[in-house]
Amino acid sequence: MTFEVRESRCRGGARLDSHPSAAQTQQTAKVARIGYLSANQMAMSPPNLHEAFRQGLRDLGYVEGRNVVIEYREAGGQAERLLPLAAELVALKVDLIVAPTTPAALAAKQATKSLPIVFFGSADPVTSGLVTSLARPGGNVTGLTGVSPEILGKCLELLKQAVPRASRLAVLRQPGAAGERTERDVLKVADDAAKALGVRLQIVEARVAADIDKAFANMTKARAEALVVWASAMLVHQRGRLVTLAAKNRLPAIYTSREVVDAGGLMSYGHSQEDLNRRAATYVDKILKGATPADLPVEQPTKFDLVINVKTGKALGLTIPPLLLARADNIIEK
Repeated sequence: MTFEVRESRCRGGARLDSHPSAAQTQQTAKVARIGYLSANQMAMSPPNLHEAFRQGLRDLGYVEGRNVVIEYREAGGQAERLLPLAAELVALKVDLIVAPTTPAALAAKQATKSLPIVFFGSADPVTSGLVTSLARPGGNVTGLTGVSPEILGKCLELLKQAVPRASRLAVLRQPGAAGERTERDVLKVADDAAKALGVRLQIVEARVAADIDKAFANMTKARAEALVVWASAMLVHQRGRLVTLAAKNRLPAIYTSREVVDAGGLMSYGHSQEDLNRRAATYVDKILKGATPADLPVEQPTKFDLVINVKTGKALGLTIPPLLLARADNIIEK
């Protein structure tokens, strides 16, 4: 922590009293310094997400410029920049580092073995090496995980309900965005769900943003009739392109991130990323008040929301079944 110390002196320069008055005590501010390490350009992120983190801090009494300073560093999608940026934050002697993604958290962990690190949204914090276990993280890292393998199977089921005649479904994913075990488990769930639904499944990959156009071309070539997008930080950043290409190729799509639906996507099913960002502030607060990451279990999502954009459905010529609309937690009509 850093402290701002103010002393009162008489005209001759001598200190009046070694004990601060009540007014002086109010002026003495304990300023927390938070390092925020982003793997991507924050300007490209949905604005509600970072604002949710800041709102979470405000709800807990932290006001930027008054009792908390946030040092932002962003890698702009260049993974090799993460470690030097993490080292910069360590050199600034911040109280802790917040890392929204697995790559950022791993870079922070490599840069320091003692400074507390809070991640949120990490797909597989155990197999990626961030923590020893969810219940007992160990070391200097903890946070909130945002992926459950069952989500993709549920997305396939919901998409089939929205487009009952579809027999060829594609899954777009970014390989390496989640831990190896999580990716294996998710693809197994998707394969089992496809067999249960009686549909053919095509797995399409986009490692970087430049691969997205080719991925859609491959879907079209394989005559995919609907699409599931397993969202990663990169794919959420590219939400505008995803929505445009899905509309251009007349592909009804469901996403695991609500932010893509807000940008014009058809449907989403998954945890609330906004809530995840807001709850990350509670971990920051606990650590600033003396808790150690090793004693703070990693939080897993417990609530999943279905969001449907009716306007996009109409544009695709779809009539969303009333029973599916009745299940939606949120319906976008404009």
